[in-house]
Amino acid sequence: MIKADERREEIANYVIKLGQVRLDDLAEHFGVSRMTIHRHIDHLAQQGVLRKLHGAVTAQPSGVYESAFRYRMTVGTAEKNALARAALDYIEAGQVIMLDDSTTTCAIAPLLLDIKPLTVISNSLSTAALLTAAEDIDFICLGGQYHRTYNAYIGIVCENAVSRLRANVLFCSVSAITGTTTYIQDPQVVRVKQAMMAASNQRILLVDHFKFNNVALHALDELTAFDTVLVTDGISDAQAQKLEQAGVRLRVVRTNPA
Repeated sequence: MIKADERREEIANYVIKLGQVRLDDLAEHFGVSRMTIHRHIDHLAQQGVLRKLHGAVTAQPSGVYESAFRYRMTVGTAEKNALARAALDYIEAGQVIMLDDSTTTCAIAPLLLDIKPLTVISNSLSTAALLTAAEDIDFICLGGQYHRTYNAYIGIVCENAVSRLRANVLFCSVSAITGTTTYIQDPQVVRVKQAMMAASNQRILLVDHFKFNNVALHALDELTAFDTVLVTDGISDAQAQKLEQAGVRLRVVRTNPA
């Protein structure tokens, strides 16, 4: 018998694939009652993964809660890959690199195989899966409490582990940016990222332009706290100029380089 969380994952992946699905069609596809579908959709809507409409449901690309890890891995892949390629300009063989748990920085991990030797520190299990078997890469996995939402370790144990390490450069991302302030939804994630920033000589922020004017609950830091902010080229010239005038060290990355 399929467990409720497994069924919800199937429903989420199905809706994400199609974009929008009628509730009656979902009930028929999964062979369950309309009431059961409503319960699953209500749960996924509370997580921020899906949005419930009148008689239908759609994928939730953004909002107060940046949705589940598996969903985020499917979104903005061109932007993430472009940012990852740009990040390589800040990495040299022999360095200690720190990567946060974001799906954006996860795209950097496979590219590190061409810049060895390295020491890589991360709390992301996705990054760990890619690098633990790599030759000439010493991987340090930050422990703590595992959270399925982020497929990563967070919490006080993780924060304490970070505080005892030092990296040449940190690569991280955020859920939202308003003005010149970055935001994260989960306060535990905020504390881990702040610990990572404090433990790194250089801090590089990777964000796609969709993160601007988005919404999340807790402030992380100002954009000026980062040595470089890599942003995809969907950002407007006016907005980029305004950020640079505010002292943000901005680098615009082309999503589809010629």
